[in-house]
Amino acid sequence: MEIPSLCTDFHEKLANMPSCNHHLVMNTCSAEKVPPEQLTGQSDISDLQNAETWIFDLDNTLYPASCRLFDQVEKNMTRFIQQLLDCEREEAYSVQKTYFQEHGTTMSGLMKNHGVAPKEFLDFVHKIDLSGVPVDPAIDLALSRLQGRKLIFTNGSTDHADNVTGHLGIRHHFDDVFDIVAANFIPKPARSVYDQLAELHGINPATTVMVEDMAINLEPAAAMGMTTVWVRTDSSWGTKGADGDHIHHIVDDLADWLGRIVSTEPATA
Repeated sequence: MEIPSLCTDFHEKLANMPSCNHHLVMNTCSAEKVPPEQLTGQSDISDLQNAETWIFDLDNTLYPASCRLFDQVEKNMTRFIQQLLDCEREEAYSVQKTYFQEHGTTMSGLMKNHGVAPKEFLDFVHKIDLSGVPVDPAIDLALSRLQGRKLIFTNGSTDHADNVTGHLGIRHHFDDVFDIVAANFIPKPARSVYDQLAELHGINPATTVMVEDMAINLEPAAAMGMTTVWVRTDSSWGTKGADGDHIHHIVDDLADWLGRIVSTEPATA
């Protein structure tokens, strides 16, 4: 389809922008836009305005995966294993992926097989450069208007969550961070961790929405009775389990989707 001439300059400028910034502007002018009901799997999202609790994953969810921020974390994991095992990068990367598949997180595998102190690992891998992650006014505004409690549920650390959300200017919207330390180093998608989170915060699953980029991590949430939202990515770990009926909504642009939910809600202080 030919792009209207009105948009030509827009798309030329977009081509010269870092890919991470595209989600901030793509909805402004698009030759062909997917209808919201096709993205979410259902046209009516008005009921979500009444959710009492919103649970958000952090990485590749509250910022777009196109920023490739988690690539830095992965590279740091590989370097950590290289130093720990005194091995070549290829072997370290293989160990990293094997532990991720077998234990849910690379850190869990390192703890169980090598006695690695979790804080040492977390501090090392989360030394990252956030300059490539743009501040998104749209998600800041949407979160400010979204009714209900907002929690972050991450397999990373609270320090990492504070660092990233502080950079994005959205940390103040969240009531708490439930991290891998609070979960006794048991990662998602272990059901026991979801139960622990729900008990700690008095969560009623029937009035709770969970937003996550890894489809498989939404299975326990749906089984508990939560409404689930998959922030679609093209990564192999993100799409695993994406064909199940435990996914209630699929979105490509979280800020835009939240914006539609709160568009009829009054602003909150």
